[in-house]
Amino acid sequence: MSRVKVKDGEPIDKAIRRFKKKCEKDGIVQDMRKKARFLKPSERRRKKALKAEKRRRTEALKTGR
Repeated sequence: MSRVKVKDGEPIDKAIRRFKKKCEKDGIVQDMRKKARFLKPSERRRKKALKAEKRRRTEALKTGR
C-alpha cells in the first residue's frame, strides 16, 4: 500500500501528484489494468506467444541476422 504524507503548507494537488507517481513506480496501476479484464487461457497463451515472437525478432535485429 502506497502512502504519502502531506507536508505542512503543501497544496493537496502536489501531494496527489506524488501519490500517483508512487503508485506507478510500485506497479499498482499496471497490476490493476492487468486484473481489470479476465483473459481466457487460450488468449493468455496467444498473448504469451506473440510476446515471445516479438522478443525473438528484436534480438535478431540487434545481432544482425
